[in-house]
Amino acid sequence: MARYPFPLWLKASRPFSFTASATPILLGTALAFYQTGSIDIFMFLAALFGGIFLHAGTNLISDYFDYTKGVDREETYGGSRILVEKTMLPKDVLIGGIVAFAAAFLIGVYLVIITGWPIVVFGLAGIAGGYFYTAGPVGYKYRALGEFLVFALMGPLMVWGAHFVQVGQLQWMVQVGDLHIAPLLISLPVGILVAAILFANNLRDIEDDTKSGYSTQASLLGRKNARVAYAALLFSAYLVLGGLVAFKMMPIWALLPFISIPAALKVNKVIQESLKHERGHLAMVDVMTAQLHFQFGILLTAGIVIGYWV
Repeated sequence: MARYPFPLWLKASRPFSFTASATPILLGTALAFYQTGSIDIFMFLAALFGGIFLHAGTNLISDYFDYTKGVDREETYGGSRILVEKTMLPKDVLIGGIVAFAAAFLIGVYLVIITGWPIVVFGLAGIAGGYFYTAGPVGYKYRALGEFLVFALMGPLMVWGAHFVQVGQLQWMVQVGDLHIAPLLISLPVGILVAAILFANNLRDIEDDTKSGYSTQASLLGRKNARVAYAALLFSAYLVLGGLVAFKMMPIWALLPFISIPAALKVNKVIQESLKHERGHLAMVDVMTAQLHFQFGILLTAGIVIGYWV
């Protein structure tokens, strides 16, 4: 494995995207705090870094297979562009991804020792999901399944896993005061928005993906219908959140993410007006959606913590 400076490895792992994995872990930890009134900082950090290593490994493996399969090219927008610009060797990026997964695995071993066997399921699902996102005969990214798997892995899986790490048991629902907390249901809004990040990326890249010979939800829908689907994804997160509060599954302070609606309207406007502009108009829609996801998640986490105190 060639020696590369750390900043180059950092660029290859796409750290700007790590908010998508940090957010559900913060949310799951906040739910545990609302339930118990305390958190184990060390366990939180273990879960956080485990999730980030899983995400980094997925990004590196994805870069490798996207490049070797001809998906990432000089004229495309995707990936870290490390391989397109030939600043690293493909085999080294692949090895880097495996090393990141190994780091996540070692953190998982520690968590298993402390919390028990259920974390094995979370960890193995995360590693398998991250690796087969682009690898092997599965490559579900290329089979229009990316949004579904990303939703599951970076929504319910990470939120429920982070909650489990704190409380030490798998809980479908627990009563706290007059609320009925259900980690899996509460994970839905952030899961929907993380799927929207990938959908925005795929909507932008419809022509490139079609040229490469693989399908995404956006390419199957076509650019016009994909714009409607994106708006539905975006605003369903707010509808689900409102429903959870209305049915007393979250405190009223959990409505704080509604502050982010102007940001949602802004990125949605860019998407809806895309037919009037050149392709470059959508260059940053995935980043804008990721920023919205993080803003939504931080506000939701803060709302739950505030709800404990108020």
